[in-house]
Amino acid sequence: MNIGIFIPIGNNGWLLSENAPQYKPTFALNKEITLKAEHYGLDFVLSMIKLRGFGGKTEFWDHNLESFTLMAGLAAVTTKIKLFATAASLVMPPAIVARMASTIDSISNGRFGVNLVTGWQRPEYSQMGMWPGDQFFGTRYQYLSEYVQVLRDLWGRGQSDFKGEHFQMEDCRLSPQPQADMKVICAGASDAGMDFSAKYADYNFCFGKGVNTPKAFAPSAQKLIEATAKTGRHVTTYVLMMVIADETDEAARAKWEHYKAGADQEAIAWLGVQGAADTKSGADTNVRQMADPTSAVNINMGTLIGSYANVARMLDEVAEVPGTEGVLLTFDDFVKGVGAFGERIQPLMKSRVNVDSPVPSQVQPQALAA
Repeated sequence: MNIGIFIPIGNNGWLLSENAPQYKPTFALNKEITLKAEHYGLDFVLSMIKLRGFGGKTEFWDHNLESFTLMAGLAAVTTKIKLFATAASLVMPPAIVARMASTIDSISNGRFGVNLVTGWQRPEYSQMGMWPGDQFFGTRYQYLSEYVQVLRDLWGRGQSDFKGEHFQMEDCRLSPQPQADMKVICAGASDAGMDFSAKYADYNFCFGKGVNTPKAFAPSAQKLIEATAKTGRHVTTYVLMMVIADETDEAARAKWEHYKAGADQEAIAWLGVQGAADTKSGADTNVRQMADPTSAVNINMGTLIGSYANVARMLDEVAEVPGTEGVLLTFDDFVKGVGAFGERIQPLMKSRVNVDSPVPSQVQPQALAA
């Protein structure tokens, strides 16, 4: 099973809590995390794009880096790990994204891919006068389907004359083209999102569900299997999970309860309002899950809480779900979390036995600061 890290491009990672680690995103922080991930043989890192946060006492996601420029920097300081940036397709024309991706492909020597998002939080775009209207909620995957066809034309042939409702290419050119097959990620969980992934993506990301229920996302993975049966394409599921681990189950659970006790209710309320804005038939179930007040302190993502051994066991259960190729991990404390994963969790995972990763006795912390 492949392992990726959803690096903290926004402040405070994925915990909307006054009791969670409080920090601003920096290149130095994300470089440290990415080098640790590469050191331990992890497969990839991915950065989101967020153009407006949720506010509240913690100013959650009010402070964000930009995804492509961050990943270009990380491409220059890494050698093995794969890198994915996220394109905000509403404000980034496909021909420009194609060229930026080709550039980072050159910097990384073929280790780069693109995550495509349609945009679900209206204020991100209305603040710039670029929200196309709420009808976009119902048509966003038609828009993205045209978008990705332009990308594929340019990456594959270096030229596009695509004519659609949203994009009109006139002998659009791209050179140099990427040296590696450019992989595309989508995180759509609605029927329209799954259909898009089955037709155009290489991987579909879905939310894990619940606390210590590692296989609860299985219906989403099965839905993708059924969608790809119609298209005949090979597209696999990656599931988003937060890991909160410690020496014992009790210590890990105590951290989780502490984070919940400090939940930033103002930021959570903002998330709920934005998540409810999409009332169209194609409403994305990932967004609905994020906005559910049940466990919005970590955006309701699937959460694995326990001892290092028990977290390893639960991750191996994730790998057993048909159609699943990997996980995308977040941590309550990323620097400590990636290190603990590499030294204490990964060596216990049956689904990672062939990973070329240093054993704890070989780890040289000073190498990570290079």
